[in-house]
Amino acid sequence: MNLPNKLTLTRILLVPVFMIFVSLGQYITPSYNPRYYLIAGLIFAVASFTDFLDGHLARKWNMVTDFGKFADPLADKLLTTVAFIYMMRDGVCSPVVLCIILAREFAVSGLRMVAAGAKDGKVIAANMWGKVKTVLQMLTIIFYYFTVSLTGNVLGQQCADIASVLCWAVAAVTAISGIKYLWDNRSFINTAK
Repeated sequence: MNLPNKLTLTRILLVPVFMIFVSLGQYITPSYNPRYYLIAGLIFAVASFTDFLDGHLARKWNMVTDFGKFADPLADKLLTTVAFIYMMRDGVCSPVVLCIILAREFAVSGLRMVAAGAKDGKVIAANMWGKVKTVLQMLTIIFYYFTVSLTGNVLGQQCADIASVLCWAVAAVTAISGIKYLWDNRSFINTAK
């Protein structure tokens, strides 16, 4: 297994670690502990950096593999979806936002699986909107976990409100990226049997 794929697996393994720390203290409850959210934010930031690094190294060293093409977007979806679920628990992310994110991911992943299982085994790469969507999702999550942990009771609620607005921006970009992805691959959808 090459280094980019190991980084992708590391990102997947960091998801439960992130979950442990964010579960230890729920924001705006008596059990809230800002240190746990800061650690969760740091774990998420490190995991997000591996997303950039594994793709960069795979392309630079010509180590792009079928496993990486499958596991990299899976790792991104696991990481960001889990974080948004916890943000929904905290009242920051609307269930509508999460539904838009999940609908887009199911639609795109479904199309990718059909394409991979086709006779010629086509791999449909992510488009620029998909990359923008992922970066915006990751930045929104990092913003939330870092700011509420560092500002505490002083500005924590204002930061959570900003994160809530950012979640709606994520929903809009996510919807656009999904529609664009399906539109760009409509010829494959029409010919798939």
